[in-house]
Amino acid sequence: MMDRKPLLINGVWQSAAAGSENINPSNTNDVIAVYDRAGVHDTRSAITAATEAAPGWTAASPQLRHDILDRVGNELLARKEELGALLAQEEGKTRPEGVAETARAGHIFKFFAGEALRISGEKLASVRPGIEVDITREPVGVVGIITPWNFPIAIPAWKIAPALCFGNTVVFKPAELVPGCAWELTDILQRAGVPAGVFNNVYGPGSEVGQAMLDDPRINAITFTGSQATGARVAAACAKHMRRLQLEMGGKNPFVVLDDCDLDVAVDAAVNGAFFSTGQRCTASSRLIVTEGIHNRFVEAVLERMRGLNVDNALAEGTDIGPVVDEAQLQQDMRYIEIARREGGNIRQGGEHVSRATPGFYFTPALVTDTTPQMTINREEIFGPVASVIRVRDYDEALSVANDTEFGLSAGICTTSLKYASHFRANARAGMVMVNLPTAGVDYHVPFGGTKGSSLGSREQGRYAVEFFTVVKTAYVRP
Repeated sequence: MMDRKPLLINGVWQSAAAGSENINPSNTNDVIAVYDRAGVHDTRSAITAATEAAPGWTAASPQLRHDILDRVGNELLARKEELGALLAQEEGKTRPEGVAETARAGHIFKFFAGEALRISGEKLASVRPGIEVDITREPVGVVGIITPWNFPIAIPAWKIAPALCFGNTVVFKPAELVPGCAWELTDILQRAGVPAGVFNNVYGPGSEVGQAMLDDPRINAITFTGSQATGARVAAACAKHMRRLQLEMGGKNPFVVLDDCDLDVAVDAAVNGAFFSTGQRCTASSRLIVTEGIHNRFVEAVLERMRGLNVDNALAEGTDIGPVVDEAQLQQDMRYIEIARREGGNIRQGGEHVSRATPGFYFTPALVTDTTPQMTINREEIFGPVASVIRVRDYDEALSVANDTEFGLSAGICTTSLKYASHFRANARAGMVMVNLPTAGVDYHVPFGGTKGSSLGSREQGRYAVEFFTVVKTAYVRP
């Protein structure tokens, strides 16, 4: 009999009438497990549980919160090989990438375990004699967490860990495509001692579970990572309730390559940023902006590196690029390749659905040259292993093209010039800037987020997470 995984509501594992199969994108004949799907009633029950548990969790000692989060972090790190393999099996990134992501989630929980003991305030002197001023931070309350499929354990970790660290209760809706990692994380949290109702997992469709969360005024804050279109709907729903909101909505990230760069460094950064994790990263280097003096050499070197990339089963030894996550994503990637071809782009390599030993959504990384900034491939987020090359005259044009996008998540430059590197850091309109590094790849203890259409609200991760998950209270006291 197929393994069936229940929901967690108010500290109790609960079955639901309907369930969904978790399909392996490397082998569509492989059903990993069946996961119970929540409905509107289940979601409201989870919100009720989180609401009722909030006062007790707010009053819990920082040591208790530290100990629970630290136990979660320790188990994630101890089981990183096992859980990393599950991640690769259900999402499609390679096993080493899955193991690394699981380790990152473990470190995130341990970081916020420490932060639970470092929640600070201020004592200021009032301008009025004999009066004291205390500034403290309090939990927001009930936090709704909605996460995407591309980082099925790291993104939940960097939302759940700070929410719990700062005394909030949680209603968590993971992405439908990747319930496995979310369920395992839920199980770890439950066994680590999270009190009943403090954390609830309501896996299910956004049209039911997500909408029920958005409609319920008892949820005090929503943190969401996903598409711009869905983010806009989340924002509109939150505005109706005057609810605190945090959105991360993708990117169209530029990677600038100047004539004076170290070519090997540039190629390594471009290939890593554009194609690893099957290009399914909001920080992926989707626009390679290259000055004309090095353009031809750079393109040929990237093509040569791409020829050595092995596209295969995510769990197989030696795989560099796993499958895309599902049929819909495969068709989207192929549609953008055809659009680029029709608009005059030159598909120098890749962009094809290929067969392997097991049936899956295998797509060869694509490099498209001879593109212009206004082509569709350079305007819209594809979310696959597809990179376009834009030839520019010089640094000034490169910076202008890099900033010519509605997104502003990450931007990179490869140069040996301190002058250009410093100017780019100051003038790239992005929340994160990388010099001689891939645009994708950030540490777990520093802030994450963008500008323009990529992000809305305060930053995620690191000590800056306190801004979203707490509210500031100012108290005046006459002793």
